[in-house]
Amino acid sequence: MSDAVEVVEGKSAAIRFDSRLCIHARRCVLAEPGVFKANIQGPWIDPDAASAEALLRVAINCPSGAIRVERRDGGEQEGAPKVNTIAVRENGPLAVHAEIELNGEPIGVRATLCRCGQSKNKPYCDGSHVAAGFVATGEPETTPSAPLARRDGLLTIRTRQNGPLKVVGPVEIIAGTGHTVHRVEDAALCRCGCSGRKPFCDGSHARFGFTAPGWTGKDA
Repeated sequence: MSDAVEVVEGKSAAIRFDSRLCIHARRCVLAEPGVFKANIQGPWIDPDAASAEALLRVAINCPSGAIRVERRDGGEQEGAPKVNTIAVRENGPLAVHAEIELNGEPIGVRATLCRCGQSKNKPYCDGSHVAAGFVATGEPETTPSAPLARRDGLLTIRTRQNGPLKVVGPVEIIAGTGHTVHRVEDAALCRCGCSGRKPFCDGSHARFGFTAPGWTGKDA
């Protein structure tokens, strides 16, 4: 296990925290400050300071997937959503909620993926959009689309070398306020930060010389 991953066992649940994925949304420290103790020296996670159910709610509300909770009390675990979504954050990343396979690896059901092109932890967001002054609406224009025959299931995401995020599977792309932008089963999403039709790719990565590692495996 990486040194960036911390697992803390409690009586009713275990909390897994991966600092590489954290975007400091602070939903954990605001929802359960007795569990997640910000700005202290030493151990800062106390799973026994809240119920397993409350801990699970925190995990579900963590957009990056940095926090995961495994219940030990026999209660229901976090599952995949009934509707796959990719939320477009104002001046920020893409927040994915689905059963995600990223570059051939299952990574859970939540992730925040860089769309400014500046992250040092691509394809994940690391907050670089703030320092870079990235500007991109979280309310892109709605494209008329028919309801999907299926709305859940595996969502595969591939990072194209020096190019976009290739997304395959049923997903609703939604605005920051929650309304549907588009329903797709196959899409290329901008991750260079330069597209003129964000969140979708328009080929700008080639014109602007965007460089980033890409998927090297085989596509289905």
